Amino acid sequence: MAYNRTHDWLTRLPKVDLHLHLDGSVKPETILELALDQGIDLPVYNKEGLIPHMRVGDECGSLIEYLSKFDFTTRFMQSGEALERIAYEVAQQSAEHNCKYVEVRFAPQLHRNNGLTVEETIHYVVEGMKRGQHDFGVKAGVIAICMRNHSCESNLEVIRAAAKFVGKGVVAVDLAGDEASYPPEWFREVFAESGRLGIPVTIHAGEAAGAVNVYEAVTNLGAVRIGHGVRLKENSDILELVKDRRIPLEMCPISNIQTKAVSGWDAYPIREYLEQGLLVTINTDNPSVSGTDITNEYRVLSDRFGFTEPELVRLVMNGVEAAFMDESDKLLLRREMEAEINSLGMGLLS
Repeated sequence: MAYNRTHDWLTRLPKVDLHLHLDGSVKPETILELALDQGIDLPVYNKEGLIPHMRVGDECGSLIEYLSKFDFTTRFMQSGEALERIAYEVAQQSAEHNCKYVEVRFAPQLHRNNGLTVEETIHYVVEGMKRGQHDFGVKAGVIAICMRNHSCESNLEVIRAAAKFVGKGVVAVDLAGDEASYPPEWFREVFAESGRLGIPVTIHAGEAAGAVNVYEAVTNLGAVRIGHGVRLKENSDILELVKDRRIPLEMCPISNIQTKAVSGWDAYPIREYLEQGLLVTINTDNPSVSGTDITNEYRVLSDRFGFTEPELVRLVMNGVEAAFMDESDKLLLRREMEAEINSLGMGLLS
């Protein structure tokens, strides 16, 4: 294979990852160890054999099929020790790809089968990220997810528990799950509570359903960022609203293709979104389930869409702008990123 200068440069480029699910980031070797520790039977006892149970292939038919992989991984994530370890390993994996800032999201209610409280699940994930931040130098935030198929009471419990950790590791709340079956307007009461408590909101929208869900998320659920948003292009008025309000889109290219959020790469709207002035960010979604990493996401954009190095840098810096950080921390991160990007010899930010 011929030497590709951009590929080499991308491995060294500092990056951020704002849309990363904890239960979609578990390493197969970690599953092996957790299963043995916890006495849970596995279908197979080697790393390679486990991969098909936790990763989708090219034949993935829908978001529903994609989400089914999490039924496997969450079985091993029912203890504080497991949650803390997997969060720590997310920081480690991020550092391996020169990711300087990561926001990891998870649904507390999915990790309570062995008696953990909602607050305890958040505590352990925050502690794992803090330990990872200390050991690997990756700045981090935690996002608590409400699930579309859960009751209002269950989701309100998540919002109220997350509020206790704001400023102590938690940076936002989210809504995830089967978007096509559970429209966002059903969750107005839940996110009215996040507004009352002053917690920033990002919402999965415009992935398995249309642009109207993005409108609902922004206007009635208080979303200041949108998870995916690939179908935003279906309504030009809503697209203009998102553009005018500078609402970032957390796009996850590999995952968006696998879940059939778009029909294929030819239909993936990332370049048209950028050309229309939208604040697009690039993220991994679920590295283990999708078989990807943050470097690979940028590599795909370079190879499939011909993104230039200055354009790729712009996408990285969009991620910095979109981060759920206070302004002083964001300024420090921006300076660190700019210095490192310029040290790559590109003069891209001069």
